[in-house]
Amino acid sequence: MTGLSPQQVGQPGLLSIGQAAGQGGARAFPWVTLTLVGVLLGVQGALVLRGPVDVDALVRWGAKAGPLVLEAGQVWRLVTANLLHRDALHLALNVVVLAAAGVALEKVCRRRDYVALLVAAGLTTMASSLAWSGAVSVGASGLVYGCMGALLVLGRRHRSHAAFRVRWLSGESAIPTVLVFLWMGWTSVGVDNAGHLGGLVTGLLAGAFLEPRELEGMTRPGVARPVVGVLVAIAVATAVVVERSGWRVERDDGFGVAVVMPQGWSGEVDGQGRRTFSNGLPGLGRATFSAEAIEAGEPGDGLAQARHFQEETLPLGVPGPEGRTLSVQGPQSTQVGGRLALRLRAELDGPAGGKRLIAFFVPRGEWVYRLVFIWPAQWPEYQDVVSRMVAELRFDEPSVLREARGRALLSPGAAGPQRELGAVLRRLGASRQAIVPLTEAVRLSPSHVGARVELARALLDAGRVDEGCHAADEAEVYGPSDTGALEAGVRCELSRGALPRALERLERARRVDPQDARLRAAEAALRAVLETSAPHPSQESPRQGGVLEGGRRLIPRP
Repeated sequence: MTGLSPQQVGQPGLLSIGQAAGQGGARAFPWVTLTLVGVLLGVQGALVLRGPVDVDALVRWGAKAGPLVLEAGQVWRLVTANLLHRDALHLALNVVVLAAAGVALEKVCRRRDYVALLVAAGLTTMASSLAWSGAVSVGASGLVYGCMGALLVLGRRHRSHAAFRVRWLSGESAIPTVLVFLWMGWTSVGVDNAGHLGGLVTGLLAGAFLEPRELEGMTRPGVARPVVGVLVAIAVATAVVVERSGWRVERDDGFGVAVVMPQGWSGEVDGQGRRTFSNGLPGLGRATFSAEAIEAGEPGDGLAQARHFQEETLPLGVPGPEGRTLSVQGPQSTQVGGRLALRLRAELDGPAGGKRLIAFFVPRGEWVYRLVFIWPAQWPEYQDVVSRMVAELRFDEPSVLREARGRALLSPGAAGPQRELGAVLRRLGASRQAIVPLTEAVRLSPSHVGARVELARALLDAGRVDEGCHAADEAEVYGPSDTGALEAGVRCELSRGALPRALERLERARRVDPQDARLRAAEAALRAVLETSAPHPSQESPRQGGVLEGGRRLIPRP
């Protein structure tokens, strides 16, 4: 059996084939073994005729892929993976050994016992592989190890019986060969040794209960023994699937996000600070989740980020990192983690097949969280996985807020920690909560202009316009040449809907700092609004946070 991964593909493990297979009960024609060999050859031939035999092709035909077994419920792969092989050499080695060991065992034992052994060995082989790793794995090596293990114990148990005629292929003579090739598997790259051991252990256990047909006497044994063997293998496979199908909670203190995901998913952080998690498959069957916090600079609804993502990442008909975009729906209003959000849906066509994409844009103060889920369209069961991840996603306190709270508690009489806590709360959208520590910071340090500016912004963001404008005026008194204080006055006039007065105060700020690009851009935007619409003050309805009706932002992000 060979384990495949996107990084490297190793050589298939070599198996013991003994010396020959033609000794044993000539009356029993080994049609089970020969049929199985024919199926292996036929499946490989059909696979080769369909194109290159790569990882995606093996997954499409039923390879053991942990995420698809555990998350999409495709437990049938624990059976079909035994019939697939990576290449001709892998197939040839397994077929040769199976023809030798399998024929010998089939001639010695009853067929029902032999078939039960093959089924049990196939299930436990792939279950052992799944317990060790969720990577893609294929091959009939586990079946062969099962046959060799059964022959080994069978020969040891009946070594004194002259009627038992496969001693040369079993018992102590097979031990060195099995150990040598197990050692070769452990020291090779890309060999699924967990599956090999699972098949071998199954064969060893089965050999303790098998009886050669020549020694069973005149009685006609029942079907209890093979049925029990298969049921035990099914129980083992079920236990592995249940144990590996758990979910875990992944928390990011920096983002303040907690999301549940299948326990086999792994994550990484790219160079842009984006957290990405995936189910580990390289192509076909791959599912991913990525989270990114985008600083918007002003409180917003995420619409600008949703449109930017659609234009930059999902242009119709244009190939992108995840494939060519076929269709896009949205943005639509929804809720994520108890917060208002916008949602985009898209259908993609990539090299590994169709994909589904759903992206959420969740405002949180001056930040917009972009959460993107991508999964294979071929297996709609992943929709349930994504739905659970979205339904149970939660927003926690980010580490920066937790640290600010700690410093404020440790120094209750210091203005700096109170000011820092209030500023963090305001930037995270908790403006009402920010008012208390910012008011305390102003009381402790009345001459600190920055604290008064933050208090004015928190009051304005909370909808307390009169108090916010009063705080902005006091900030300007203490800092007549401070651009932050002058900008707070501009926000006050915008909140009142007095655009001409906002322009006047903005011009004053520009005279103080002519080189400030943000103020220059804000002045140009405000002049454009006044020149094109010239609305009556009673008809003006600007949105809070420096954004006018129509979505034009007057105070750009810093």
